[in-house]
Amino acid sequence: MDRNLKKRETMHRLCAKGLEIFHEKGYYNTSLDDILKELSLSKGAFYHHFKSKEDYFISIVQNLVVQKVYALLVEPLNTHENPLPIIIDSLEKALEPVKHNEMVYGFMLNDFLMEFNKRNSEISTYLKDIIKVWEVNLVSVLKKGKVDGHIARHVDCEGVASYIIASYLGMRTLMSDNSNPQLKYNYIQQLKQYFGSLEARYADA
Repeated sequence: MDRNLKKRETMHRLCAKGLEIFHEKGYYNTSLDDILKELSLSKGAFYHHFKSKEDYFISIVQNLVVQKVYALLVEPLNTHENPLPIIIDSLEKALEPVKHNEMVYGFMLNDFLMEFNKRNSEISTYLKDIIKVWEVNLVSVLKKGKVDGHIARHVDCEGVASYIIASYLGMRTLMSDNSNPQLKYNYIQQLKQYFGSLEARYADA
């Protein structure tokens, strides 16, 4: 096997397992010994790949979390159709209960944002940059929706994007223990009503 390919596969495996560990215990509740035990690695082997526990987590963010967020919430926005129902669909999929879809849709971005807030500025910056990429793409597709006649001319695209992100992250927090499956349904229904008020055929009639 090609050495570079083998190295990438090893890194992916280590990062995937690490995401599971940090998701289950939290970053600050996970010791290096916990990591070594779960990965079946010696301390020397770990430091061969990563400089520190923090470097390990940053690698996970760069190699896995970014990909998951992009696949769920950014990639679907590359459309020539009305973006509003596509945004709704992406949010609905991203809010699948963690217990049913743990590592696919439960990418825990909000959990990590909350854990690192005011505790680790470097990692917080990495996580907030992911949100920024999502925000930029939302604004872009909403503006295109205005040009294409799907969204009303008066709509503040930056404001709508901020609302979408804030409401989604809030719902992720409320649904973290899956105690009330009705929450997701109620949220999506209200979001559909809100999006209906943004459509050009109503506002610009």
